[in-house]
Amino acid sequence: MSRTARIERQTKESKVLVELDLDGSGRTEVSTGVGFFDHMLTAFGRHGLFDLTVQTEGDVHIDGHHTVEDTAIVLGDALLEALGPKSGIRRFGDSLVPLDEALVQCAVDVSGRPYCVHTGEPAGQEYFQIGGSGVPYAGSLTRHVLETLAHHAQIALHVRVLGGRDPHHVVEAQFKAVARALRDAVALDPRETGVPSTKGTL
Repeated sequence: MSRTARIERQTKESKVLVELDLDGSGRTEVSTGVGFFDHMLTAFGRHGLFDLTVQTEGDVHIDGHHTVEDTAIVLGDALLEALGPKSGIRRFGDSLVPLDEALVQCAVDVSGRPYCVHTGEPAGQEYFQIGGSGVPYAGSLTRHVLETLAHHAQIALHVRVLGGRDPHHVVEAQFKAVARALRDAVALDPRETGVPSTKGTL
């Protein structure tokens, strides 16, 4: 069974296309107009071993907020669609990911009940503007991305930043930790023949 999704969403603020294959090899093609966010989504696909295509056109002449938010919405929707009935998945996943001085712990439950707990970012992280010569990525967006992803994918997502100083590293370690935890949670378990829940549904 193919565990893929292709979702498009268009508003007055953005036009987003996401294609996702949960059983891929980490191949990515990402263009959002926010360079640092492209870098994060590329890392997400690579470390989750998801084949991921993201094409977003947004009102970046204002700032990157709408573009990043709307991309996270469609990514979450694509994850939910690709999972299908969730039969045979491991359901739970966790990771502990270092990036130089940064360290992030993540746990995921593909529960069908959206929830996000996000703690531990260094004081002032939300005020940093990260990026090169293009549209910057605001540090405050990371929590928003995680909350939006959890809501639209209908997963319980816990992310704890255990350490870090460099704003780039703090964000990147979070995206990689989420990718690794999701990689485990959505993986197929050969011993699981149905939906991994005593209720019989997720």
